[in-house]
Amino acid sequence: MNRRRFLTTATTALAATSLGSLETKAAAPTSKSGMKITGLEMIRSAPPRDGGWNWIFLKITTDSGIYGWGEASLQEKDAGVMAEIESFKKFLIGQDPFLIEHIWTSLHRRVTWTGGAVTMSAISAIDLALWDIKGKALGVPVYELAGGKVRDKVKLYANGWFEGGSPEELAAKAKETVAKGYQCLKLYPFGGPQVISPERMQLGVDRVAAIREAVGPNIEIGVDIRNALNIWGARRVAQKLEPFDIAFMEEPILYDNSTTLVELAREARVPIAVGERLYTRWEFREVLEKNAVDIIQPDICHAGGLSELLKIAAMAEVYYVTVAPHNSNGPISTIASLHLDMMINNCFMQELILRFFDRYNEVLTNPIKVEDGYGTPPEGPGWGTDLNEDILAQYPAKEYNPVSSGDVF
Repeated sequence: MNRRRFLTTATTALAATSLGSLETKAAAPTSKSGMKITGLEMIRSAPPRDGGWNWIFLKITTDSGIYGWGEASLQEKDAGVMAEIESFKKFLIGQDPFLIEHIWTSLHRRVTWTGGAVTMSAISAIDLALWDIKGKALGVPVYELAGGKVRDKVKLYANGWFEGGSPEELAAKAKETVAKGYQCLKLYPFGGPQVISPERMQLGVDRVAAIREAVGPNIEIGVDIRNALNIWGARRVAQKLEPFDIAFMEEPILYDNSTTLVELAREARVPIAVGERLYTRWEFREVLEKNAVDIIQPDICHAGGLSELLKIAAMAEVYYVTVAPHNSNGPISTIASLHLDMMINNCFMQELILRFFDRYNEVLTNPIKVEDGYGTPPEGPGWGTDLNEDILAQYPAKEYNPVSSGDVF
């Protein structure tokens, strides 16, 4: 063999050896759990008093008999998120469920297209179920797996408490809700198209004023705009809300223009909150770096699960921003959020949909504890509870129109 041919052959062999080494390094890390994922099952169930969407639960099973529950409820996107979970199934079968970070990064990075509500909700459900499995396998609550508790209970901000739309009706219902122990109420006083009329603006202000008068100065009021206003309307509404000392003005404008949001946040003299439509630490990074908001509201079912919300909360703490996790979902979302709240220093309050609460505890094997407006997760390993599949079956999924009939845009 001549020298040139020898060098070519040797170089090829060395490259093959190097590539083999690289492939070995890129393979899944090892774990001593002794478990493998054997199955994924999705269950849909209709929530009470809401015909526009369903709850989507994910049950991941292992060869040890231990299983975990996650949730991927995503309003009007059942078909998309369930298909995405199904597409991840081939990768997940055979994986070690203890390797949560490895699995999360693989689902997020080792695909051509990633991010967005559907993909991140699918990843969130998987992530949550894996945390439940690990907690059950080790015999500890999930909050013990990531640093332990920094508090024993978290203040709840009540949503879904109101009936009727007149200021008088809202004031009466607000007093009833506060009498049950809740110290913060959230509502949606400004509906309609982005260009708000003076009449609609005044009605929204009158609603907030009536609630403030009814509950007194020490109860927090959250005003959710739901992205319904343009910058002109949001500025005027913020000015009119100043006298009522609100806790936050949530999503005043569309979430996809952080520069405009920053301008509004710096002008407004009421706290600004955003985040239910942002996904992963990379999307929150821009908002945090621009010092655009006072409160962020990532959703544990949509922004990447517990793994990602821990990272987002840590980022927010660097910028002295508080976290009030968004939660308009089902019981697993609520319980997972409470475990998160136990672990993060900068938790402000936790959202709870009151009209769903009785159903939560009906379908759970161990109920969520709510006392005097504070919530705690159930006692026990993992989430501390499971879902009762027989009871879930009594509330089958409903069909719906995936395009909203509202006129907020």
